[in-house]
Amino acid sequence: MFQVIDQTSDFLVIDKSPGISMHKDQQEQGLVMLVQQALGIEQLYPVHRLDKMTSGLLVLAKHAAAASELSKLFQQREVSKFYLAISDKKPGKKQGLVRGDMVKARRGSWKLSKACENPALTQFFSHSLGGGLRLFLLKPHTGKTHQIRVAMKSVGAAIVGDERYHEVTEEVVDRGYLHAYSLSFNLQGRDYCFRCPPRIGELFQLAAAVEQISHWQQPELLAWPVIPGQP
Repeated sequence: MFQVIDQTSDFLVIDKSPGISMHKDQQEQGLVMLVQQALGIEQLYPVHRLDKMTSGLLVLAKHAAAASELSKLFQQREVSKFYLAISDKKPGKKQGLVRGDMVKARRGSWKLSKACENPALTQFFSHSLGGGLRLFLLKPHTGKTHQIRVAMKSVGAAIVGDERYHEVTEEVVDRGYLHAYSLSFNLQGRDYCFRCPPRIGELFQLAAAVEQISHWQQPELLAWPVIPGQP
């Protein structure tokens, strides 16, 4: 269900497996409870969340004070985040900025509108893997619900295995192909940076995907598409 990436006296960083909910889901135990039990930790505090289908880096605070500090960093957008995704659709553009307000759609889904009163902002690059597949590196600047999944759909490249936003196909997919790849932040004057390539998913293990991810080991140094109004 998870692997421990690192930990301090204040927080724990894990690599979450795909297909498990953060909290109790119907009859299944939630991830936070499973981690507590597996590591013998009485209380862990989630300071951000990943969707059930999403794998990758997740920070859990070990005490209330750390939870408060870390939650503020995420809320104030002081955490640098990068995600990996795979689509089997050709995007309307191979790199760029997805910008727009998130509005509720039917059955718990969201969609992107042309309005920009409180827009979700997502920058991205992509790389062809061959065979109609494309790998994406995405940098969200906001933390809206389903933001990356909706951004991908809005450029015509819904994520493989996304049962909510990718049209239904007869092909069996082993997972939803969205992964929290990189997190960095400063806590109490110390800089932290975590990277975690995806370990689960046949498509993420394709040679072309592994090679391209290796070229994105320092995503913060890439020449990201410009966000209007920002330096």
